Amino acid sequence: MSESLHTVTTMPAARQSGCPFDPPKELIEAREHGPISRFPFPDGHQGWLVTGFELVRSVLADPRFSSRKELMSHHPLIDYGDIEVPPAPPGEFLLMDEPQHSRYRKPLVGKFTVRRMRLLTERVEQVTAEHLDAMEKGGPSADLVTAFAKPIPAVIICELLGVPYEDRGSFQDNIDKFLGGEAGDEELIAAYIATQTYLAELVAAKRANPTDDLLSDLLDSDLTDEELKGIALILLSAGFDTTANMLALGTFALLQNPAQLAALRADPALTDGAVEELLRYLSVAKQFQRVALEDVELGGQTIEAGTTVLLSLSTANRDPERFTDPHTLDLQRQDGGHLAFSHGIHQCLGQQLARVEMRVALPALLGRFPALRLAVPAEEVALRPETADIYGVKSLPVAWDA
Repeated sequence: MSESLHTVTTMPAARQSGCPFDPPKELIEAREHGPISRFPFPDGHQGWLVTGFELVRSVLADPRFSSRKELMSHHPLIDYGDIEVPPAPPGEFLLMDEPQHSRYRKPLVGKFTVRRMRLLTERVEQVTAEHLDAMEKGGPSADLVTAFAKPIPAVIICELLGVPYEDRGSFQDNIDKFLGGEAGDEELIAAYIATQTYLAELVAAKRANPTDDLLSDLLDSDLTDEELKGIALILLSAGFDTTANMLALGTFALLQNPAQLAALRADPALTDGAVEELLRYLSVAKQFQRVALEDVELGGQTIEAGTTVLLSLSTANRDPERFTDPHTLDLQRQDGGHLAFSHGIHQCLGQQLARVEMRVALPALLGRFPALRLAVPAEEVALRPETADIYGVKSLPVAWDA
């Protein structure tokens, strides 16, 4: 493998035809040249693209690289010109550094422990069974996205935060619009404002009448209503969209790998490993962005202060120096340890919840419908564009024997 410094001239806007689960070929080729490449942003900013596992992991753990929103003025696909990006709104801690980040995250850590999430297993099983019952009753075909993949995590995260059941649909639609990568600017802004307005009203309602939910639990802290609104937005978005796309895209991947699917059906003990392998293989949270706060040596290169670095999680989780035969889905893989939930202080707070939902929902789906199959040719499955924050399928038509 050549270690010469490579330049990626454009960020790909689509995946290779017939390879819906693989990173775009330009990113795979960049990794073949080495773990770090130059990347000129569309607005002319000279940045870097990191594609290797160890370098991505090191940047995610390095406080010399910032997540602050106001520093993120360069977009990998669009030239926005000389825009001035404001700081993250109160509570939206994913776009903050220390110490602000910990002020918001620490009160939440105890709410998402492995033990607490395991206690949720029974409720996830109930919600999953209800949606499988409805699928079976309406069958023998369905869009797996709307019938199964979206509603299960939506119900669970809404219940955790105390969002009334009747409001779930509009919340789900708005999240789709500002994370799905296809809404126009006006529609995107309208959806974001509608979500912000709704969450402000929800926080006020909890103040007036606390209930048994995570948002009400935070009322005793020193967090303001504006901060609670921002935290709720982060948790609702992250707790819904990522898992929904993992359930749908994961099912698609299994249906396209019949030997692996058969192995999972034959041995339920493979479930935990299968979930981790699907997380690695699909990496629906494709990339993150960081900005160097000072000059940093990385992979033999000097990243100058103020320079933007793109971190490709999808290629890091396919790095041949870290994983054997990385482009193969292997549910019995032994070399685990992926970056699908990121790393460092911003590692996904709800990763245990996502694992519980996947460990319950996928085996239940496969058990209920032994003859589950795609209802359209694989190449006709509608995929989310690369402009979406989270990769996945827009719809997944499936069928089974009545």
